Amino acid sequence: MATSRIVVDPVTRIEGHLRIEVEVTDGVVSNAWSTGTLFRGIEIILKGRNPEDAWLFTQRLCGVCTYVHGVASVRSVEDALNLTIPDNARIVRNLLMGTQYLHDHIVHFYHLHALDWVDIKDALTADPNLATEQAAQLFPQAKTIDYAAVQKRIKTLIGSGHLGPFAGGYWGHPAYRLDPETNLIFVAHYLEALSQQARTAQMHAIFGGKNPHVQSLMVGGVTCSYDLNKTRVSQFRQLWQETKDFIDTIYIPGVSLLAQEYSKSGWEKLGAFGNFLVFGEFSESAQEPASLFFPQGAILQRRPVSAVDTSAILEHVRHSWYAGSTARHPSKGVTTPSYTTLNTADRYSWLKAPRYQTQAMEVGPLARVLVAYGKGQAETRRAVDDFLGNTGLPTGALYSTLGRTAARALETQIIADAMGQWLDELQFGGDTSLRKPAMPASASGVGLNEAPRGALGHWIEISNQKIANYQMVVPSTWNFGPRCANGNKGPVEKALIGTPVADPARPVEILRTVHSFDPCIACAVHVIDTRKDKIYKVKVI
Repeated sequence: MATSRIVVDPVTRIEGHLRIEVEVTDGVVSNAWSTGTLFRGIEIILKGRNPEDAWLFTQRLCGVCTYVHGVASVRSVEDALNLTIPDNARIVRNLLMGTQYLHDHIVHFYHLHALDWVDIKDALTADPNLATEQAAQLFPQAKTIDYAAVQKRIKTLIGSGHLGPFAGGYWGHPAYRLDPETNLIFVAHYLEALSQQARTAQMHAIFGGKNPHVQSLMVGGVTCSYDLNKTRVSQFRQLWQETKDFIDTIYIPGVSLLAQEYSKSGWEKLGAFGNFLVFGEFSESAQEPASLFFPQGAILQRRPVSAVDTSAILEHVRHSWYAGSTARHPSKGVTTPSYTTLNTADRYSWLKAPRYQTQAMEVGPLARVLVAYGKGQAETRRAVDDFLGNTGLPTGALYSTLGRTAARALETQIIADAMGQWLDELQFGGDTSLRKPAMPASASGVGLNEAPRGALGHWIEISNQKIANYQMVVPSTWNFGPRCANGNKGPVEKALIGTPVADPARPVEILRTVHSFDPCIACAVHVIDTRKDKIYKVKVI
């Protein structure tokens, strides 16, 4: 058997710094290691601060997940105070989170992930007239695009020698399957999505003050009651409808087309994992978790959905750059950095290794879709059944890189549809969006939500009305964490096993599965070395 190692460092088109190392045996990945190489200092910085201020810091973990840590933080404090927020605040938070999903998923598919499947160079050989005819059949409800103009625009960019976001791609790779005209259509949609995502982000500014990093959150509710009027709601509704049209006419049929084409080369069987965890999101009343639009649930070894027990979560550090080897519940978590060296046989990541009932768990769109489908949520069942019917794929195809990519698109459409009803439920007039809290001397709480990338938890310990301890377990820690103390691989490490690699120098197949999880390493690592005033150098291999 011929065995070699491939290192992708850094993985591009993600947030933060990620290193993926794989062992390839006879052209197929036989082992894998995921390394988070970025470190930050949020959890340590928060100690001793006012609990009501924590969300302002945590929200800035990332410039992509611009809202999710803020709301998880205020929820953790509200849980510690046993505080129920007003209905208007709950609805506004749903709309802000919904906006985060719509924006985040559009950006991810077109600008971070699609180029793993779409050959930009091949689009230059397309016949624009034929592309127009194909688009009319494949995207019948989408607006007409001048494909000759798009092709000319790309040729001009390439001719300039400054490829911008298209630099460093594996163009011409044998793993690409789309014909030139379909590639050109996707390139045009890539450009359309650049414009659309900017418009979609404006919804955050209407009720959140700005994007990134909304300003209207507060422990006890939201502060945007002044903006809850017919004019502002109308502005939000117009942008929402525009975004929804893009999702319905371009995003959904595009992902369906991609799934059909790449299932012909076996991608509906690659990148699979069997355990899934969902904390749930979008409360539709004060009764949680019962009222969550996306329900809570856990799936172990693809068995039926079971209830979530957060006490069964442990974070392992045996293969991470932290002191000790004790696995701890996040509420008792310790963040003590202890860098040694990068050794895949020992310690090799700044990410911890979360486990649920001793199992590594995938979180994110696929987990949410599978749990909602398994619990019989009508909207998800309808969307999934339509997708499988239109593509001709079996239900088992969802457990794959293609299924993960499709699930992200499907839940974007599901959420976009639901946001119209939430808009209609807003109440105008009066200060009905905030309940000001009284901070006790000591308390503890947890804030759970579903970020676009998956299950997110913030645990807070309050003493003398200040933060005594603060720990975060974020989606990319679940998905990209290293091996645990038992030597079990993390979800991405396991999902990469069995991936064919046609050209070790251009491992686009590896990137497909890695990108399908939408890594956010800036969110996943929160430590800083407080003992050394030192600049660290990163060597790119």
